[in-house]
Amino acid sequence: MKATLKSLRETKANPAVSIFVKTHREHPANDQDPIALKNQLKVVEERLNSEYDKRTATTILDNIYAKTKELNHNYNLDTLAIFASTDDVKVIRMPIDTQERVVISDRFATRDLVRDMASAVHYYTVVLTREHARLIEASNDRVIREFDKDDDAQNNMENIPFPVENNGPYTTGDGGSDRSSNNESSYLKEFFNQVDKSVQELWGDNKMPLVIVGDAKNIGYYKEVCDRPDNIIATVTNATNLEDGSAQHIIDSVQEAVEGYRSSLHQEALGEIDKARGASMLQTDLQEVYRSAYQGVGETLYVRRGYIQPAKIDEQAQTLSLADDPAADGVTDDAIGEIIEHVIHNGGKAVFMPQDIMGEDQPIALVTRY
Repeated sequence: MKATLKSLRETKANPAVSIFVKTHREHPANDQDPIALKNQLKVVEERLNSEYDKRTATTILDNIYAKTKELNHNYNLDTLAIFASTDDVKVIRMPIDTQERVVISDRFATRDLVRDMASAVHYYTVVLTREHARLIEASNDRVIREFDKDDDAQNNMENIPFPVENNGPYTTGDGGSDRSSNNESSYLKEFFNQVDKSVQELWGDNKMPLVIVGDAKNIGYYKEVCDRPDNIIATVTNATNLEDGSAQHIIDSVQEAVEGYRSSLHQEALGEIDKARGASMLQTDLQEVYRSAYQGVGETLYVRRGYIQPAKIDEQAQTLSLADDPAADGVTDDAIGEIIEHVIHNGGKAVFMPQDIMGEDQPIALVTRY
C-alpha cells in the first residue's frame, strides 16, 4: 500500500481523477455498495464531460468502467478508492473511513490516505493451535484479510500457504510418558517451524510486525524456532475460538496488546526526540520543518494526532506561511499533511503522538538525518 500511494503521489496527469466511496464488509450492508459506486461515477461523468474534451472524458470513463464492472463487492473493506487518468486506473480497497467525494486535479488526492496509513499500526497476527495455524493481516482494530489458499499473495509460494495444517503425529492427546512428551514437543516445534517459514516468506514482501496468538506452550515453542523473534511485538494467550472464530474476533482479542505496543512506541519516541534535541538534530519551527521535509532531510516526523494547519506553501521558494482561512485562495487546508507526504516520499517515517504527550506548545517535531 505504501508503495502504491508513493507511486500515485509521484504521478502528474491532466486530469488526475480520485474517487472515494464508502463501502461495507458484510452482507447485506454491502448490497448498497454498487449503488454508492454508481452514484459517484455519475458525478465523475458529469464533471469530466463539462470540464474536459470529449476524447479525454471518454477515455478515462471507459478505463474506469472496464476496471469496476466486474468488481466483487463481497470483498469490500471500508473505503473503495479509485485513481484514474487517461493512462491507467487503480482500484484499492482500504481499511479506513473516508468522506465520499470526487477530486479532479493534476495530482491524485492521496494526502488523507497517507496520513491515515502512517498513523495506523499495521501487523500480521499468527494464530497457533496444535492442529492449525492461521495468518490475519490487520490495521489497528480492523481486519484487512485472512490468508487462504486462494489468496493471490500465496500463489507460487515456496513454503506452505495459509492456513497451515499439522499432519504430523501428536496433534491430539496429552503426550503420555516423558519420552512421548519429548517427541510431542519436537513434532510441534517442527510444525511451528514450518509455519514460521511461511510467515517469513510473506513477511519479506511487507516487513510488518507480528502478534502471536495461542496458548503459552505453543507460543513458547514458536518463539524458539522463529527466524526473526525481534519482529514479535506482542503475544496473546487469552484469546478464544482460535480455530473457528472469525478473523475480526481474533483481532478484537489482541487490541490490548496492540495498544500496549503503540504506547511503547510513544515512550520510545520521547527518548528519540530528547536525543535529537541534544544533538541539535531536532526542528520544531513549522517553516524549518517544511523546508527540511521538502529537501529530504527529515528522518522521523512526530505529529500530534489530529493536528491540522492551513498555510500558504510556495514549493519553488520552499516557504510556508500560516493562514487563518483554509478556504482562502492559494491556501493549503492541511499543510501538515503536505509535510507528512514529503517526509514519507523521501524515505522518512511519520509517528503520530497522543495529545497528552505532544501538546499545543509542540504539536510537531522533525528529527533530521544530519
